Amino acid sequence: MSMFSVAGQVVWASGASRGIGRALAEGFVKEGATVVISGREAGTLEATARELSTGENRVHFRVCDVSREESIAECAASIVAEFGRIDTLLNIAGVNNRKRVETYTPAEYDFIVDINLRGAFLVAQAVGRHMISRKSGAIVNIDSLNSHAPLKGVLPYAMSKAGVYTMTRGLALEWAEHGVRVNGLAPGFILTDLTKKLWSDPTMQGWAQANTPMRRLGVPEDLVGTAIFLASPAATFLTGQTLYVDGGFTAGVSWPIPLA
Repeated sequence: MSMFSVAGQVVWASGASRGIGRALAEGFVKEGATVVISGREAGTLEATARELSTGENRVHFRVCDVSREESIAECAASIVAEFGRIDTLLNIAGVNNRKRVETYTPAEYDFIVDINLRGAFLVAQAVGRHMISRKSGAIVNIDSLNSHAPLKGVLPYAMSKAGVYTMTRGLALEWAEHGVRVNGLAPGFILTDLTKKLWSDPTMQGWAQANTPMRRLGVPEDLVGTAIFLASPAATFLTGQTLYVDGGFTAGVSWPIPLA
């Protein structure tokens, strides 16, 4: 249906060399969008771009470190120079470090917040300026369950994602008059290469299944449809919202009371 089409869009997927970002990029490629992926490792980006390219729809890549303002500016300008515009930004790049809150060093805290919040803001800002000039555009910020309620052992990450949640609403509030829509996509517990070790623990598996009404972990592909919807004409009157794609985890508390 044309209402849900992203064919012909120019999409920048920031932080898309692996995991959730890669799956989102692949989904947009399959739907006919021109996709530019970015990240810090040229070799990984090149391999991912090659693997995701289909027929005449070649995936492009840029090396971009979102902790560096000049790198973001160069990447945004390069994409606009080559393709003429950016229709959709998938603001994905993020990092995490699981440990007890009292053991984080200032450098570890800064690393997480600089990429997850400052970097996300600067990427959105750079693309937003371009979209404002065109009076059109969609930004999808990758949020987290942690903006609903923080999980133990990841406090700086949770704090950064709470900031992303508020950033999404604030950008939507300021940029709606310019035709720019800004929404968030908050994944539930997603099984990726980086989380396989965590979720291979039987205790963690049992906890996730007990607390997720759909009784399974998500996979990156579960997020593709929502991202495409948020970027499509079907969401033309939707802005400032964060959609939780979490198998029902945030719907309520699953307590072990026996039911008749």
